[in-house]
Amino acid sequence: MRAQKVSFKYPKGEKKALNGLDFEVNDGEIFGFLGPSGAGKSTTLGILTGSITGWSGKVAVGGTNPEEADGDFYRNIGVCFESPRFHMKFTAAENLKLFGGLYGKKLRNMKELMDRVGLADDLNKKVEAYSKGMKTRLSLVRSLLHNPDLLFLDEPTTGLDPTLSRTVHNMIQEERDQGKTIFLTTHDMVTAGSLCDRVGFLSNGNLVLIDSPAALALRFGSREVRVESSIGSTRNFPMKGLAENEGFLTLLRSGVVETIHSREAGLDDIFRRVTGKNLT
Repeated sequence: MRAQKVSFKYPKGEKKALNGLDFEVNDGEIFGFLGPSGAGKSTTLGILTGSITGWSGKVAVGGTNPEEADGDFYRNIGVCFESPRFHMKFTAAENLKLFGGLYGKKLRNMKELMDRVGLADDLNKKVEAYSKGMKTRLSLVRSLLHNPDLLFLDEPTTGLDPTLSRTVHNMIQEERDQGKTIFLTTHDMVTAGSLCDRVGFLSNGNLVLIDSPAALALRFGSREVRVESSIGSTRNFPMKGLAENEGFLTLLRSGVVETIHSREAGLDDIFRRVTGKNLT
């Protein structure tokens, strides 16, 4: 999946929503677009999946220009939208059967997928009775149902509690472990840090930085460890020469140490330092 110099302006927009984006998503990786609301994440996803046209630049998804997408293209991708659309008067099962029937291929077990996301008991409930978080999980199931090779996930943990978020994280990682390529958007640095092999920082339609979360944490963090003690003191020690640092060793032997932490930077802090903006 590759985008080259991609720009886009909505017909009634005063400025460009995207400004010359350049990025590549490797096969079998989870690539995350990290940015606040309005940064251009959903616009990018719309271009990659063919739902937004009229952009400039070059885009190839599985070797196909999304503006020229055919049935084979859509059989090979799964999309989970932040604000998914369903037939509200239909049950979840009826919706999944309807959408699943469009692909003309063998489907995964609907009940098993619904059970994984905690919706097994709601399979025959009308979608109009679903909460926002339930619709998000149903949208994830719909995106996985036809077992696509490419997944596009727009804020996949929106409206979910920590337990359900962890379940969704595990499911996404399992898809990656099966060789799937996953493009996700999020403003949640926990989701980005725990899931993504690489992340791109998007701010005001500009892609300002791409790297792995681990590499970013080291690049922008301090090469120090912070030691907190039970007597209320906090001291920082440089990692270089730590094993021979007499002050550090003395503190360890004192018996008052409560915590020791390395001082890598968090993604939210890095984003703020690079863009001057908060993620939320």
